[in-house]
Amino acid sequence: MKFIHTGDWHLGKLVHGVYMTEDQRQVLNQFIDLVEEEQPDAVVIAGDLYDRSVPPTEAVELLDEILFKINVELKTPVVAIAGNHDSAERLSFGSSWYRHSHFYLTGKLSNDFTPVHINGVNFYLVPFAEPGFVRHLLDDQTIHTHQDAMKALIGKIEESLNPNEPNVLVGHAFVLGGQTCDSERILSVGGSGCVTSDLFDPFSFTALGHLHSPDAIRHDKIKYSGSLMKYSFSEAAQRKAISIIEMSGNGSFDLQYRSLTPAQDMRELEGTLEQLLDPSFYKQQKTDDYLKVSLLDEGALIDPIGKLRQIYPNVLHLERKIESVDQKRKQNFTSVKDEKKSEIELFEQFYHEMTTAEFTEDKRDIMAGIIAKVLKEEGSG
Repeated sequence: MKFIHTGDWHLGKLVHGVYMTEDQRQVLNQFIDLVEEEQPDAVVIAGDLYDRSVPPTEAVELLDEILFKINVELKTPVVAIAGNHDSAERLSFGSSWYRHSHFYLTGKLSNDFTPVHINGVNFYLVPFAEPGFVRHLLDDQTIHTHQDAMKALIGKIEESLNPNEPNVLVGHAFVLGGQTCDSERILSVGGSGCVTSDLFDPFSFTALGHLHSPDAIRHDKIKYSGSLMKYSFSEAAQRKAISIIEMSGNGSFDLQYRSLTPAQDMRELEGTLEQLLDPSFYKQQKTDDYLKVSLLDEGALIDPIGKLRQIYPNVLHLERKIESVDQKRKQNFTSVKDEKKSEIELFEQFYHEMTTAEFTEDKRDIMAGIIAKVLKEEGSG
């Protein structure tokens, strides 16, 4: 049995003021081509179909279009759950009759733990839910954290789970030890949003959403789909991939990855303004990518963002690298008086703590003159 594991589409995502909907459309059309080529027995979407509980109209229309092509036109079963960005109630609309076309969408968690059976594999759908909701649903007052909630839910599933069949849990959770990035919304404060990997031991495979890299955790049977695209510059170095799982009747599986290519990548560039505007440099670049630019220049610059966008139209973030490093140093600076050092040596130490710029001989001579003048005036006073 073959299924594709994806998730964290975040349709309607706004990145530095730019809606990503058309970029998402292009990547999802590639995804449809991949589904047509691979002809899986199911497509699994592990939550966060939308980026917010009330998504833009364009995002709703795009999801409707893509799911229609996969489920109706390609006749491919779809197994999907709500994530922490989705509105469980909104996604649940129509789910009772979706199943007639083999579209199994669980938006809101219920106490029905019956799996979805597809070609000999049992899919258990566990959408994101706050611990308080699970506590009320199961009438279990001991549930206070996500760990408590997931343990209780899996306990309910195990009551009817057949360990001799392939069992897949589809969930949206933060497994302890997973690597995070800036575009993932925290599940709860203080670490109570984490769950431990051992909870998923009863399953042949756990298909998760939430963390945006398919490499977010190293585990034999627990895998994150990763996000559809890069959604922050903290993801610039991440690979994005679609997981294709071929599962045997005994629950063992083979996992392969396929990549999708966005029209514009999300990258970081670093250099002086002159370097970045040099044709010999930018002609080697894909200049329409979404860029974070870190400038290494010292001193004042006239309209750097305007000049950069003449070459790189999609600069989304601009910063001065030296200024940011200087600020970090200032935050960590502690003034320590050393009686054995001369005034000029103390100033040089202070200078290096406050800036990354070089303390040249010319600067030393100027400061030595100023210090001598001040000391002379103090002596005459």
